Amino acid sequence: VQVVESGGGLVQAGGSLRLSCIVSGTDFNIHVMGWFRQAPEKGREGVACISRSGTSTFYTNHVKGRFTISRDNAKNAVYLQMDNLNPEDTGMYYCAAGSSCSRFSGGQDFGAWGQGTQVTISS
Repeated sequence: VQVVESGGGLVQAGGSLRLSCIVSGTDFNIHVMGWFRQAPEKGREGVACISRSGTSTFYTNHVKGRFTISRDNAKNAVYLQMDNLNPEDTGMYYCAAGSSCSRFSGGQDFGAWGQGTQVTISS
C-alpha cells in the first residue's frame, strides 16, 4: 500500500490550504481514511476521519468548523480543506488508511501511513 500526501506549504494566519492524499496498491473503498498531524515536540494527533462511503466524518474539537475532510473513491483520493488557519495548526500532516474511525484520535486502527506534508502557519 502506498500513501502519498501533497499540498502543504507556508501560509499566513487566516489563510487556507488543501491537502491531498492518493492511495494505491489496495482497494481504496474498504478503508476509512484519516488525517493526522504532529506538531514540533508534540505527539501525533488525529485531525479528521472519513467513512468508506464518505457519508460520515469526524473531527477533533479544535478543527471543527475550520477543516473539512472529503474523499473521491473514483480517484483513490482523500482531501483536507483547511480554512482560517492559525499558528497552532503548524505541523507535519499525515494521511493514513484504516479500518475504523472510532479511535482515530490516537491513530489506532490505521496501518498504512504516508510520509507526510509540512504545514507552516505564520502569525
